[in-house]
Amino acid sequence: MTTSELWTRATADRYDAEETEMSSAAVLGPTLAFLAELAGEGRALELAIGTGRVGVPLRERGVPVVGIELSEHMAAVLRRKVDEDTLPVVIGDMATTAVPGEFALVYLVYNTITNLLTQDEQVECFRNAARHLAPGGRFVIELGVPPLRFLPPGQVAVPFDVSDQHLGFDTFDLVEQILVSHHFTREGDSTGDGHGDGDGRRYRRGSSRHRYAWPAELDLMARIAGLEWERRVADWDGAPFTQDSTKHISVWRKPA
Repeated sequence: MTTSELWTRATADRYDAEETEMSSAAVLGPTLAFLAELAGEGRALELAIGTGRVGVPLRERGVPVVGIELSEHMAAVLRRKVDEDTLPVVIGDMATTAVPGEFALVYLVYNTITNLLTQDEQVECFRNAARHLAPGGRFVIELGVPPLRFLPPGQVAVPFDVSDQHLGFDTFDLVEQILVSHHFTREGDSTGDGHGDGDGRRYRRGSSRHRYAWPAELDLMARIAGLEWERRVADWDGAPFTQDSTKHISVWRKPA
């Protein structure tokens, strides 16, 4: 069992359309270059591969990729892009599911480790990554820094997107280290009933739960799993990580 919330068919079907910015060349170019360099001539394992936003183009660059994905619906969208022989995907959770062989790279992008809602499961995710790595292989995580500096006393919500098409904000449980991302996405009012925003459109509401973790906490999880810290940068281009960075790319290495 896993605490991760299961992505539905409806969510999977619209996922790519709602993540066009994250699938742009500006975002994917540095991401793929970073991962391909670490993989070298070896294989890569993507935990929570989703619809293949990163895994599919990484495979197209010549890196053999295998995926683990909890949601069969997300995997079905990926399968429309590439066949099983080209990019195998195993259905299961990222903390315990095993696939055959060893990998030069295991990676987990776009805050996905926070889908595991307990510290124990996040530790098991690190252990699972370590089990799949060949000696000298790397584990890479992309994760946002919890924006708690924006929370004055008594406030529990922080906005992360305010645009014409989307309103998003996070609410925080500081005791349990749980945040809930709330999304209001603007779409057409096909019913014509006028229950929209005044111009014939309405908002679809959605939310998801996450367990946030600090970089230092992840470093300790890596040590528990037998991995050594290698580097941490602020983005896929390799900018220095500072106290003002909003996210980090962290790399740990399995001792040779």
